[in-house]
Amino acid sequence: MISIVIAEDQRMMLGALGSLLNLEDDMEVVGMAGDGEEALSLVRELRPDICMMDIEMPKMTGLEAAERLKDTDCRVIILTTFARSGYFQRALKAGVKGYLLKDSPSEELAQSIRLVMDGKRMFAPELMDDVYGEENPLTDREKEVLWLVADGKNTQEIADELSLKAGTVRNYVSTILEKLGVKNRIEAITQSKEKGWFK
Repeated sequence: MISIVIAEDQRMMLGALGSLLNLEDDMEVVGMAGDGEEALSLVRELRPDICMMDIEMPKMTGLEAAERLKDTDCRVIILTTFARSGYFQRALKAGVKGYLLKDSPSEELAQSIRLVMDGKRMFAPELMDDVYGEENPLTDREKEVLWLVADGKNTQEIADELSLKAGTVRNYVSTILEKLGVKNRIEAITQSKEKGWFK
């Protein structure tokens, strides 16, 4: 019997997933969590074979929880609406065994769980198409500048925080806009969030 913990902050979706998987003869949902923190404590307490998690949840995201479960025996499967390559790359680094989309047919879900239990990795085909072309083009320093911009800091505040000259910060911002192919700081932040590049 494959034991499963599900983490999903939408209660109706959580209940539906639980019912669906419990219909399978070889699966049992042993725990259900409404956020990443609860998922972590359930996995530690119940030691399930599989933890299936959404990404965007309160208290702790599914990706943060997956990173903390990396060195455990529990196999993590991300089940999300977000086909964002930035999220996918972070999930791969966290060692997840599956990354599936919520609009996949329900029979695929159970089959994916079985394949993951057999040692295979299951990733939504939509992600495989573009993941390699979607690396974040920014250097570490440029990312740092953009995070501070997103934090609401102005050019001088960023310069002070990073021990740079204001002109240097302006140059970094110009380079960031050019690399991302956007017109302004707001578009740069929006695009980075959409691609899952912000932590």
